[in-house]
Amino acid sequence: MRKPELAAAIAERADLSKDKASQVLNVILDEITGTVSKGQDVSLIGFGAFTVRERAARTGKNPQTGKPLTIPASKTVAFKPGKALKDAVK
Repeated sequence: MRKPELAAAIAERADLSKDKASQVLNVILDEITGTVSKGQDVSLIGFGAFTVRERAARTGKNPQTGKPLTIPASKTVAFKPGKALKDAVK
């Protein structure tokens, strides 16, 4: 399911116009993005949690030359599904 399809499903279930549902979906995604970008976790009980994880610097290998190179430390976003979501997928 893509974003427009999700917005259409929200519109149908919540008795909203597609434009209004798309606007609501954009606001939700913007809030999640903004909160996670500040380093804070977003937890949606039953659905899951978005968290920031830090990756340590490590040594890698250039695939073309085989020479070692240093991969710098970085941050990434992780999603941990909640119990209700896990149960629904089973």
